[in-house]
Amino acid sequence: MKLLMVDVDGVLVHGRPGDGLPLFTYLERDLGLRLEALQEAFFKTCWPDIVTGRDVLEPRLAEVLGKIAPHVSARTLIDYWFENDSRLDHGLLEDLAALRAGGTKMFLTTNQEHVRAAYLMENLRLSDYFDGIFYSAMLGYQKPAPEFFRLATERVGIAPGDIAFIDDYPANIEAARHFGWKAMHWAPGSKLEDALAAFSR
Repeated sequence: MKLLMVDVDGVLVHGRPGDGLPLFTYLERDLGLRLEALQEAFFKTCWPDIVTGRDVLEPRLAEVLGKIAPHVSARTLIDYWFENDSRLDHGLLEDLAALRAGGTKMFLTTNQEHVRAAYLMENLRLSDYFDGIFYSAMLGYQKPAPEFFRLATERVGIAPGDIAFIDDYPANIEAARHFGWKAMHWAPGSKLEDALAAFSR
């Protein structure tokens, strides 16, 4: 294994920083916006284009909020969203840092749009731990699309069999393995040492 690809949400990031609850748990209480309305008007209709880079987050969100919650600005919701989805697994980060110090290259591999991808690397300082990030809006495809894994592999210039991958979504693991990556499903209680042992078999 020359390189480790690491998923973000569900692996490195786990919801609200204070309690780990899902990021929109108190959305209606805090911003007066029903989650069901946001899901129907934004995530089910606009998100697929945004997360694959075909549309832009803030203008589209502003348009939707103007219809379903005109009292909430897009910037307010984006700040609330990102801040409430930023609980880092510092234990895993320490283990990854030790592995990287030993010579293993490391990249984030995640379904994100451009603004949160930058937030992860800059505000959460994940750029201190990783050599870079591959994300869906950058590549134009979401995991588990085969094109996502093909493009990420091409950009690192390493044979698929030398790439390892941890992700919490089984379909992503299956797609990565199909492409030739060594992949392990990350679940609550998973440890990096177990993943490394599995990769070396």
